[in-house]
Amino acid sequence: MFKRLASEALGLSDIGIIVPPSDFNKVDADDYLFSEDGERIFFLIKSKKDEYCFTNLALIHVDGDSAVSSKRTIKRYDYATHAIHHVTLETAGTIDMDIELKFQVEGASVFSIDVRKNFIEQLKDLYKALLTISRMQSHNAQARDNALHCLAPLGQMFKLGGDAANPASVTTQYQALVAAVNQLQLQELSPRDFGAVFEKYLRN
Repeated sequence: MFKRLASEALGLSDIGIIVPPSDFNKVDADDYLFSEDGERIFFLIKSKKDEYCFTNLALIHVDGDSAVSSKRTIKRYDYATHAIHHVTLETAGTIDMDIELKFQVEGASVFSIDVRKNFIEQLKDLYKALLTISRMQSHNAQARDNALHCLAPLGQMFKLGGDAANPASVTTQYQALVAAVNQLQLQELSPRDFGAVFEKYLRN
């Protein structure tokens, strides 16, 4: 405990702070936004080594080797292809210096981010936003599975109802069905932009 308190007092710990929107243009992650596609930062946690940048399209992790090294690895996790799971928030005890946000990103290890406890209200809002995104992704994944299960029997229905003497008609109908399913799967049930969720919950 005493080592931890001393580390924080000397500024040697890796406990993060929440960067205000007015300073978003000063962080490293800002250089890696797809601003051409309308991407923008909604929430950013910065520690001595790392930045955790939550945009409307993705989590951008600026991963530092150490606090004294300038080397950084940029890791991007788009919400459309990397589902968020197991979002938890551990609040601070009486003598704790930090609070902890944990979540799993599909295709990555578990993120465990320590933040100074005076940012608890802002982190509560981020917790709500991430949990909502996680629920939406889970719902959409189930809907995509259901759509795929329906594709085979629907294809048979098109085939049986088609003109046997005109195979081109069957092919045309089946292609239209596949196109409709792709539209449903890739557009309606795989949203890229979760800006509305962040706008709803990030109020502090």
